[in-house]
Amino acid sequence: MRSATVPPPRSPRLGRGWYLAAVLSAVLAVGMCLLGWRQADQADRIGAHPVRVEGVVTQLPTGGGSYSAVSYRAAGQPHTAAALPLADGAKLGDAICLEHAADDAGAVRICGDTYPQPVGVGLARFSVPVALLFFAVCMLRILRHRRAVAIRSGQSRFATTVALAAGALPDGMPAITQGKRSRRRRRSGGRRGLH
Repeated sequence: MRSATVPPPRSPRLGRGWYLAAVLSAVLAVGMCLLGWRQADQADRIGAHPVRVEGVVTQLPTGGGSYSAVSYRAAGQPHTAAALPLADGAKLGDAICLEHAADDAGAVRICGDTYPQPVGVGLARFSVPVALLFFAVCMLRILRHRRAVAIRSGQSRFATTVALAAGALPDGMPAITQGKRSRRRRRSGGRRGLH
């Protein structure tokens, strides 16, 4: 009995980079959303009951990953605010007007500003849509790949079934035809004997 083997078609391969990019873009979008939400929440709490205090610049941003630092006292306790947007030309020891929330001395901003860290809010507004768009592109590519793999696997199963059926028919055909011929011979021979 002959067995026909049909090599299955190669399924398209998808690199791991697509999955990694989808995960990273989702993490970035969630992180930036949390950053923006935290800034908005602190701005709301400060705006509800602002308490003005005087701060002193203790550190200036150098551009090498270090942020500014402003120390202040609230309810008799020392506090430090980092990454506040200082004015150009600010120096160590300069006094700065700050306002913090009455129920949270850690929620502080420079007087006249809306958010404690406006740069973070702007970054969140820009990066969240970009990250979500990139995540959607990655997910569409992954879903298309999975559909292609499913279609190819279905086609390979169908081709294998057809090949097996086609290989089995020639082996069984002689027995079927020989049976029909032997019956015809018997019938014809019997008729000739009678005449």
